[in-house]
Amino acid sequence: MTLFAGALKGRDTPISTSDTHAVNGRSLHPPFPQACEVIVLGMGCFWGVELLFWQQPGVFVTAAGYAGGQTPHPTYEETCTGRTGHAEVVKVVYDPAVVSIDTLLKTFWENHDPTQGNRQGNDIGSQYRSIILTTRQAQKNAAEQSAAAFQASLSAAGRGDITTEIRPLAQFYYAEGYHQQYLAKNPGGYCGLKGTGVRCPTA
Repeated sequence: MTLFAGALKGRDTPISTSDTHAVNGRSLHPPFPQACEVIVLGMGCFWGVELLFWQQPGVFVTAAGYAGGQTPHPTYEETCTGRTGHAEVVKVVYDPAVVSIDTLLKTFWENHDPTQGNRQGNDIGSQYRSIILTTRQAQKNAAEQSAAAFQASLSAAGRGDITTEIRPLAQFYYAEGYHQQYLAKNPGGYCGLKGTGVRCPTA
């Protein structure tokens, strides 16, 4: 894990969040169906990312949150300081019998610019970095393979190098209730998702 100097202390108890998904009514919290797997993805502001994945067939439920840093149970305001080390991310709970990890990764790569480092468009800061946090070795292998394949496509298109972090998930912290399914509650809200126009090969 990357260590962030001066990381905020955080807290011992979770912050308040929602219990159920505002769109499909399913629980945001485990236990999830036994057949489901979990992957955590960061592509910039989590509002549009969550919308992108809850619309994906085979995804059981999604939740906005913070991961990849050090501060326990951070708030949105703390994460935005850059002193928690966390990225804005979305927990994607999916049924691999319905949607493959390759399909989810293709959606991930094609819907943001993974070459921008600590930013996504006009959103600047380490909380907006591109990140894949896995819960299974097979997911990590698939992510690394898809990154290599997408890099080849990006390079052929004259684009830069991928800066996406790929590593096992240590801890996911749920974001505040008002962030959960934000664009369902605020249809005219901000969505910063913007791909490169480059297609990602799939296995």
